[in-house]
Amino acid sequence: MKIAVIGGTGLIGSQVVTDLNAAGHEAVPHSQSTGVDVISGQGLDEAVAGADVVVNLTNSPTFDEASPAFFQTSMDNLLAAAHKGGVGHFVILSIVGTDQVPELDYYRAKTLQENLLAAEPIPYSIVRATQFMEFMDAVMSWTSDADTVRLPATPIQPIASKDVAAAVAEVAAGAPLNGRRNIAGPEIFTLDELGRITLSHKGDKRTVVTDPTAGMFAVVKGDVLTDKDAHLAATHYTDWLS
Repeated sequence: MKIAVIGGTGLIGSQVVTDLNAAGHEAVPHSQSTGVDVISGQGLDEAVAGADVVVNLTNSPTFDEASPAFFQTSMDNLLAAAHKGGVGHFVILSIVGTDQVPELDYYRAKTLQENLLAAEPIPYSIVRATQFMEFMDAVMSWTSDADTVRLPATPIQPIASKDVAAAVAEVAAGAPLNGRRNIAGPEIFTLDELGRITLSHKGDKRTVVTDPTAGMFAVVKGDVLTDKDAHLAATHYTDWLS
């Protein structure tokens, strides 16, 4: 199949392109660097022309109140191009539990993106992933100083980006789900526990302080960012760290 991967040069997109091409498909990466802009619409018609599948992996440049507008505009433009091009399957990557955390602007934005896709007549698939292992350093940096890292005890189920990419590629090459597939890492940790494991592995002498008010994940209630019944990936966090 010919598969247009929008956002195909990023962390997930580049791996999805590699996986699909290795499986014998023709996956073509598109991004701003290749002349495709999902906000202005520049290059979109050409990018999806002749594609059997569109995989949209573009992301808002910010996680704040501007993110819903990004997903509204980008999805409007992409869906219009997909209709014009006769695309038969539209895939997006979302977040496990995104509709359960309305307090976060970005999670509301991802829920909006899901709803925009599901409302369209184009056959679709939504892959919902848990938090990426690659993001742990950034999460810790938000609430750290020279001596401490403050993190809430929010349960998360980290997954490696390579496993996310493999799942997205598998879904893109298959029949449309017309629904969601949840994917997750094999283990559940509290965020503060994961911080201690990470610092210990790196030889970082800072102390993790459990703080229920620290960072964006402080507003998450319960274990909504985890899913024991998801399709579980193989990579364990300590193996990924190594």
